[in-house]
Amino acid sequence: MKRYGIERRQFMQYLAAVSAIPTLASSAEGYVDSAPSFKETPFALGVASGDPEPDGVVIWTRLSESPLVGEVTIPNAIQVRWEISHDEGFTSIAQNGTALAVPQLGHSVHVEATGLEPDRWYFYRFHAGKHTSPVGRTRTTPKRHVMPERMQFAFTSCQHYESGFFNGYPHMVKEDLDMVIHLGDYIYEYAGVDNRVRKHLGQEIESLANYRQRYAQYRLDESLMEAHRVFPWLVTWDDHEFDNNYADLISEEEGISPEVFLARRMNAYQAYYEFMPLRRSAFPQGPHMKLYRKCQYGRLANFYVLDTRQYRTDQPNGDGQKPKTGKALDQNGTILGTKQEHWLMSGLTRSQAKWNVLAQQVMMADLNRGDENGARYSMDQWPGYEISRRRLLKFFHERNVPNPVVLTGDIHVNWVNDLLLDSSQDDSPVVGTEFVGSSMSSSGNGGNFIAEYERAASQNDFVKWYNSNRGYVTCELRPDKWTSHFRVTPFVDKPDSPLVKKASFVVEAGRPGAELA
Repeated sequence: MKRYGIERRQFMQYLAAVSAIPTLASSAEGYVDSAPSFKETPFALGVASGDPEPDGVVIWTRLSESPLVGEVTIPNAIQVRWEISHDEGFTSIAQNGTALAVPQLGHSVHVEATGLEPDRWYFYRFHAGKHTSPVGRTRTTPKRHVMPERMQFAFTSCQHYESGFFNGYPHMVKEDLDMVIHLGDYIYEYAGVDNRVRKHLGQEIESLANYRQRYAQYRLDESLMEAHRVFPWLVTWDDHEFDNNYADLISEEEGISPEVFLARRMNAYQAYYEFMPLRRSAFPQGPHMKLYRKCQYGRLANFYVLDTRQYRTDQPNGDGQKPKTGKALDQNGTILGTKQEHWLMSGLTRSQAKWNVLAQQVMMADLNRGDENGARYSMDQWPGYEISRRRLLKFFHERNVPNPVVLTGDIHVNWVNDLLLDSSQDDSPVVGTEFVGSSMSSSGNGGNFIAEYERAASQNDFVKWYNSNRGYVTCELRPDKWTSHFRVTPFVDKPDSPLVKKASFVVEAGRPGAELA
């Protein structure tokens, strides 16, 4: 990767030159249609909710009669009515109001509902003209001082549309979950390829209309739409929501001008906001978007949702799998950026939660993938930013952070790792636990023998388990223990795969590290 041959100061000047997205206002200039007429339902993309709190939650929809067009086809701002009810029949309304769906934001609707009761399920819906959306289901979190007896959530990542069907979601919606966490690669930006299970529309996406079309194609998948409808979600991105393996302001590809790179990133970030149930605090500012945040589940768990893409320094040593030398040991190398790292450490220092959960993208464990020719590590993952990695693990240890658990996506393979303070020392203390989810569909059916990973699993003593099937992970949290169930779908090249529980691992509170259940 190259910095296009210009200095960082010049690069920041380009940033300032890129126009920002219009600030979301409570009213729109021009004509607001309070009684619109549609030829087709404007709620074809369904509903979603996310970022729950004790007294509220974000509820989402997006109006479009033809979502696969990509371009905005409704010229005016639309007044949308919303309702949240204690019951599915909407006989006991808890909150209601109106929201504005504006063309600048693709007629997406993000309602930050408040005034709800803690730790309970609700139902919600939207109305536009004579049309009513599907009924969504969501829930609030417990009060912050309460210790719940139990919570259960599922996490997944990496759902490449062309690689397979999202066969995990129909099983996920049958589980007794309080929340779903998606760790990134929600879409893939690549051009459509013939002779795959399914095909992306269009070429590699770059414009705002391209990104909107791609998100719509994914969200029209009925299994994904249903998982959004029945659970609140916490979401974060990895790289494919914008462009593979980008690092902050640096493209993976050579020869991309700063203007083109930043304009594309602005489009990608706006489309991500438009399609996700996010709060106004995440509203994009041009090619920037603050996605890291915390979700608290009483005193049982604090979830720290991280962004390891937007603020990192360039992948060291030319990216890829390399020895951990040179730039991988740069004192100024960072995967979180200074501000996000300080925010995380501040939160962990003050946390009174039993479990402190980092929901993030790339593997933190110091996985040596080398062979007889020497050790090799992924420069795109935490070991490529070794000083950042050591600093955080040392912080876990020295500050006695209660029960840190790291959730990871990206790699399309399950791993269960003990996080060691210093993996080069035989007697290094275990300071945390990492659960790595496989993909929902990326890389196809899976379940195959991968020599590199088999070797890595055998030569890294902190690895407790490895598996290459597709699927998701269900986590059950109690004050005394954490249990992770690895659910797999044996195939994704056709619909309706069965679900298999491949393994379960337990972490005892106060004893970092996982054991096979």
